[in-house]
Amino acid sequence: MKRALIIGGGAAGCSAAHQLTLMGGWDVLLVEAAPFLGAGVRTSWFGGHPYTFGPRHFLTQNRKVYDYMNAICPLRPCPDHQFLTYVERDNAFYNYPIHEDDIARMPDRDKIAAERKAAVGVANAKNLEEYWISSAGRTLYEKFIDKYNKKMWLVEDNRRIDTFNWSPKGVAIKSGARAAWDTAFSAYPYAPDGYDHFFEFTTQGIKVLLSTTIERYDILNRTVWIKGEKKSFDLIVSTISPDLLFERCHGELKFIGRDFHPIVFPTEHVFPEHVYFLYYANNEKFTRMVEYKKFTQHKSPTSLVGLEFPSMNGKHYPLPFKSEQALARKYFEMMPEHVYSTGRAGSYRYGLDIDDCIEQAMIMAQQIKEGDRDYPVPMEIYR
Repeated sequence: MKRALIIGGGAAGCSAAHQLTLMGGWDVLLVEAAPFLGAGVRTSWFGGHPYTFGPRHFLTQNRKVYDYMNAICPLRPCPDHQFLTYVERDNAFYNYPIHEDDIARMPDRDKIAAERKAAVGVANAKNLEEYWISSAGRTLYEKFIDKYNKKMWLVEDNRRIDTFNWSPKGVAIKSGARAAWDTAFSAYPYAPDGYDHFFEFTTQGIKVLLSTTIERYDILNRTVWIKGEKKSFDLIVSTISPDLLFERCHGELKFIGRDFHPIVFPTEHVFPEHVYFLYYANNEKFTRMVEYKKFTQHKSPTSLVGLEFPSMNGKHYPLPFKSEQALARKYFEMMPEHVYSTGRAGSYRYGLDIDDCIEQAMIMAQQIKEGDRDYPVPMEIYR
């Protein structure tokens, strides 16, 4: 039997462990610092309401990934979920992504139309501010993007944000259907405890050490020290920040954290029908609110809403700065063969979610089966 170490027991680590189990021939050890599996995706309870740390709806365009999760945790489709953004200067809630119908009812719609017509295009945009102003105009940027992103990333100037993944043609103003996601599968588990069964199911038959930290790493030799004992492996899958594997020899990778506050309201419903998220793009300290029973369908005369405050508490969001991504790549380039770095923290990629963690694990398993270092992958994963 070949020996594999999984570092971290969140969605990425448990997905990787399951793929190795399905392959057969692997003796798998999973090490998790917390006293439970699942990280922020594990269900907690407040006032009798189930919730996760931040909204964890299952959103994917990959049918294979959707079917995989649905077979383990039966999913309830929620294709009609919508986002609203509160713009204080208009005292109005608007759809996000920005919609043509909403622009038509804005008090400064003529100014917005003139700015959009005069937009020079994003070919020379070097940062978030330039991208929005050069494609959608300053007014829409100020209403929806400016203050929101400053507090989201705890920066004073959005020109520091120099990576973005939108269309090279610029901001897409929506028209037609108002659902926030038009082409993806959007769902949430039927089970009252959400994804908890997934973490137990995917780690069956492997050794799991909870409340355990790795004391020392020798990644180049695929060796670690756990509880004072030296252990070597044929394969390591890490889901933690890659700088930790190399004692931050090139410097520390930066993350933004979150403070989460659950609040129970004395009404059965708080948000309008189909609205799951409310974003706040003004001077509020929080970025968004989520009404959890929209996902969970929990039955109660009260409703739980979660408020999210950006902070330095935790490593939840890798920074969208080229300098930080270049630093992460230095660590990836140090990783020897048969060492993978996956998940949001492990890949140092902001946009990764549950579905991406599963897809990365599937890709990893395929690479291991084929033994081909040049196996084409739709997203970066490292070994």
